[in-house]
Order: sequence, then C-alpha cells, then structure tokens
Amino acid sequence: MKLLFVEDNRELSLWTTRLLTQSGYAVEQAFTGKEAQHLLLTETFDAILLDLMLPDTKGEVLLRQLREKNNNVPVLIISAQDQLQDIIGHLDLGADDYLVKPFNMLELEARLRSLLRRSTGRTSPVLSCGALHYDTNSKLFSCEGKTIQVTPREHAVLEALVRRPGKTVSKKELQESLFTLDDTVSEKALEIYIVRVRKKIENTGAQIVTLRGLGYMLTSSNE
Repeated sequence: MKLLFVEDNRELSLWTTRLLTQSGYAVEQAFTGKEAQHLLLTETFDAILLDLMLPDTKGEVLLRQLREKNNNVPVLIISAQDQLQDIIGHLDLGADDYLVKPFNMLELEARLRSLLRRSTGRTSPVLSCGALHYDTNSKLFSCEGKTIQVTPREHAVLEALVRRPGKTVSKKELQESLFTLDDTVSEKALEIYIVRVRKKIENTGAQIVTLRGLGYMLTSSNE
C-alpha cells in the first residue's frame, strides 16, 4: 500500500515514515503543498496523511482541490488543531478521518487500516481468496491456520493482489504501489517476485494469473 505523507516537520515525517515502512507501507514524503501537488499529479496513492499547517499553503486547500477533481483517495488529517469546529469542518470538507497531534503510532496505524478497509467497501479485517487469508491487522498471510512466510517484497506483491481479488493489477500499478521513487524495481525483478509468490501459495486454492499486456490477477483456482 502506497501512502503520501504531507508534513513540514521533517523530524516527525522521517520518524513516522520509518515506522510505517517497517509496517510494510511504501511512503512518499512531501514537506510543502507544492511537493504534494506534484506527487499527486505524477503518482497514485492508496491514502494520504495530511498536515494542515504547511509553509506555502494550507492542507485544507489541498483537500478541497482533491475533492473538486473528484479524487476520492482516502485522507487522514493529522493536525495539532484540536478544536471541535476544526475537526467537524475538515470532515465536512471531505476528510475521511482526523487525528490530533501528538498521536500514538498504534492509533495512527489502526485508523489507517480502518480507513483503507472502508475505502474498498470491506468491514472485515481479513481478506480471502480460496483458502488464502490475509489479516490486515496482523499483516499475516495464512492457509488452514498455518502462517505463510514471505519476504517484505513478496508480502507487498501479494497484499496488492489480495486486496483486489478477481481484478487486474497492472505491472505499473504494482511497481508504483509497492516501491517509492527512491526504491524502484524493474519489470524483470517484479516478475521474479511473482514467481516466488506463486510457489508459496500454490496449495492455498488461490492462483496468480498473468494477463499478457495487462498485468496480474489473483483468483481462486476453482473459478
């Protein structure tokens, strides 16, 4: 899952990004509104963490621009503004959730997981395809109660696919959602990860189908 973190406090941004990365997210950082606007034009994100007080613009301006363009990417505001009218105003403006600084990292991740579930129309934290299960809270893959061991990049590939079962995920989408601009991967490397993941889920009733020229799809082998 790829996140955009818009925060001008570099120490806070670096600290939070490091922890989110350790939890398996790919995070792009923007320290100004202009940087955020550029990234939003060139990249696709699963969610945005948005500070309100930026050096060159207000976070609410970015939020308004997103919604005016019918961009429905989930937005979690993280701000020191803790007045009720601020919270209500920004939720009414189109934010999906609001977290007051200083925040607890465990709460941030829980809110983020909930936000991402809602954005896909799901309420259960467990995603399934065949007998393959993915717990979005523990971030573990399993089959018949047994954990499937995967490397961080294999995990990222499989998570992107299991979040969209039965739907095509292009190579470009996989590359953009799995790796940040500072951590790119070639199509050849991506194909290697796909091969490795296929082997690890071959007895789960789920399979990765290659759609030539389009991308990949996770489906039940019984379909």
